[in-house]
Amino acid sequence: MITKGIEDLCKEAEQEIETMSVKQVMAVKDDPNVQLVDIRDIRELWREGTIPGASHAPRGMLEFWVDPKSPYYREEFGSGKKFIFYCAGGMRSALAAQSVHRMGLTPVAHMAGGYTAWTEENGPTEPKEAKLPKPR
Repeated sequence: MITKGIEDLCKEAEQEIETMSVKQVMAVKDDPNVQLVDIRDIRELWREGTIPGASHAPRGMLEFWVDPKSPYYREEFGSGKKFIFYCAGGMRSALAAQSVHRMGLTPVAHMAGGYTAWTEENGPTEPKEAKLPKPR
């Protein structure tokens, strides 16, 4: 039997990291020192779209992409920008931001309500097309 549920974990994460509202994120999304990071599964992006200018870092690979010693390291995470993570509803992104914050990545935040709240506030979106292998 588990002793702590996902809601408890997310509440704890939000005690450690900055939580931003959709309106706050909208106000800074075009700042060159800010990078939005969509951590949803690629199939979610294909199905629902994404926020223009957001990079994609799937939740399952995030820590590997952040760690400079990992063979999967992505240089964007060494840029010194503020990273604002989001998912569909704000739970995965809270845990993701907490995890990379504990790794030493700063500054980080997550967007409360996630992509769902973003679309409800009529935030700009764009389709994310599947990249299919080129025929030989």
